[in-house]
Amino acid sequence: MTGTSAVSAADGGRRPPSGAETIAAEASLLPQAGLWNIANILTMVRLALVPGFAVLMFVGGGDDPVWRSLAWSAFAIAMITDLFDGELARRYGLVTDFGKIADPIADKAIMGTALVCLSLLGDLPWWVTLVILAREFGVTLIRFWVIRFGVIPASRGGKAKTLAQGVAVGMYILVLTGPLATLRWWAMAAAVVLTVATGLDYVRQAVRLRRAGLARERTGA
Repeated sequence: MTGTSAVSAADGGRRPPSGAETIAAEASLLPQAGLWNIANILTMVRLALVPGFAVLMFVGGGDDPVWRSLAWSAFAIAMITDLFDGELARRYGLVTDFGKIADPIADKAIMGTALVCLSLLGDLPWWVTLVILAREFGVTLIRFWVIRFGVIPASRGGKAKTLAQGVAVGMYILVLTGPLATLRWWAMAAAVVLTVATGLDYVRQAVRLRRAGLARERTGA
């Protein structure tokens, strides 16, 4: 009998756990993250900033450079927290059911509020706001459509879209004139192109995922 066989026999025929299995078993014994952790707090801060941001956008008639700068500061803080809360949650095991629900809501709330405010003030055409919002809410519906077959991972295009939207909307929040006003138009044009392109790519991936899932179900049946 070899050494491996002897170990297996002594263990009742069960093989020793692998390193990955040992790590998974140890992770399962760790306490679950509570509601009040740094990732969730950042998400709550982002949600709390939304109404304050909206108020700042309309103070002084909506065209006062000082108040618009303060509104930009609130928007910038919200976008920065968006960069960190998800990463912190994944890296340090702080993922919670609250975070899974609140994080995407906070993302869409601050961006949607900014777009609607800009359109109400006449600074941004309504069709731009409607295209971006339709894409964001459409992708959310598609996620529910294919959720039982899997999750579509975030792509580089999606991350570039988020960055482009943040930069473009941030430039429109500020009261800019001259070359900077022209530059922000091009920034928004790039954001809209990325928004539409990544939305179509998400639809393509969702259709493929659903087809593959249905094929697996038919094969299993």
